[in-house]
Amino acid sequence: MSDVGSKIGSSAESDVVLFAVLGTADGKQIGVATLNSERSLNSLSVEMVALLRPQLEAWQKESSIACVILQGAGEKAFCAGGDIRRLYDTMVECGADKPNQYAEDFFEQEYRLDYLIHQYRKPFIVWGHGIVMGGGIGLMSGASHRVVTEKSRLAMPEINIGLYPDVGSTWFLNHTPGRSGLFLGLTGANINAADALFVGLADRFVTHDKKTNVIEGLLAADWGGSDDTYFGVVSSVLRRFEELSDLPESSVRQHFDVINQLTDGDSLPEIVDNFTQFEADDKWLQRAKKGLLKGCPTTAYIVYEQLRRGQKLSLEAVFQMELIVSLQCSKHPDFPEGVRALLVDKDGAPKWQHSSVAEVPQDWIDAHFTAPWVDAPHPLNNL
Repeated sequence: MSDVGSKIGSSAESDVVLFAVLGTADGKQIGVATLNSERSLNSLSVEMVALLRPQLEAWQKESSIACVILQGAGEKAFCAGGDIRRLYDTMVECGADKPNQYAEDFFEQEYRLDYLIHQYRKPFIVWGHGIVMGGGIGLMSGASHRVVTEKSRLAMPEINIGLYPDVGSTWFLNHTPGRSGLFLGLTGANINAADALFVGLADRFVTHDKKTNVIEGLLAADWGGSDDTYFGVVSSVLRRFEELSDLPESSVRQHFDVINQLTDGDSLPEIVDNFTQFEADDKWLQRAKKGLLKGCPTTAYIVYEQLRRGQKLSLEAVFQMELIVSLQCSKHPDFPEGVRALLVDKDGAPKWQHSSVAEVPQDWIDAHFTAPWVDAPHPLNNL
């Protein structure tokens, strides 16, 4: 789809994101942005963010643009997360004492982009085909029209690397049914298209072979009216090609009562104890249990705390809090250690700072929620 229409600003430096404009039958235009890094499963980089935000802002102001589509190149992934391998190098170089300018720039600009999508004034379609993880969910969660396909696989698997679910997860995990958001954050469980619809991370299920039909439907639509009516036009087109009979079974819906029982506790150690004692025959639940019990204890506490502290926060305040936690994670040892074990040495044996949730002191967690700057204003105060 990115090969159709007029290309915008193509160069060696800008090829990590491809932009195109498609002309509709009635003289409107559709902006198309394609994350173009198949080798990294379209993992989000600083360069991608730097290209995306100004173009999306320009399209939002352009009266001829009726809607925007964001997609990933290739068939494997929309976006597999952030470029944490590059972030790892800066964490090792800077350690706990030196300011990490790359980490500050990456997280701040990523969250500004995510917030822009949440507040976008035109229909914003994300085609969430294939792998959608971490930063990919951040791009997708705020879109007005979030499409999942038969190959969609979503997760916030940060507990495996000593980070935590960020990119607005504090907001959307607090808005899922029951305590399913807490469950997903603590376990890093993979979910499919049906799960994404059930927990509120997707709006439409369209099989991937209907993508061309959707584009043709949008191009042929009668856009007439204004930005306010454009949303209904997009919904109508997507609804036409939705085939819920092809939807896979939802593990979250199927195990919803068990999920609420497992996460029912007055403290995180109680919840972990629920998981420890639980015997699961279902493979999906077994993997979820393993994700929590083998994952980073600090991450588990951050997830528990971020959802507790974020229950009544505005979206702006959520991103402000998450920037603090993300920068503190980049200064604390669990995050670089988790990346080392998974992506650098690939030994799969991270040495976490604490061997269990029960051993994590409260002041260690509180430090992750304490702003790393003393006199300077919060970088996201002007969201």
